[in-house]
Amino acid sequence: MDAMDTDYWAAVVWSLAPTVVVLGLFIFVLRSILRMDRNERRVFTRIEAEERAKRGLPPVADERPTA
Repeated sequence: MDAMDTDYWAAVVWSLAPTVVVLGLFIFVLRSILRMDRNERRVFTRIEAEERAKRGLPPVADERPTA
């Protein structure tokens, strides 16, 4: 492998590096948003169930499909 090949592959790596870094950040942020939403819904459901129990109301039926 001569210097020309080394320079070529170094240029390829440096050209793709910003795209890979931005993609990694995007995936991290999107994953964090989805995880926060899931946790927020779980907490909201728990709080709603506690409040319904305090008022003597029946629990909310689970609306998720069983299939």
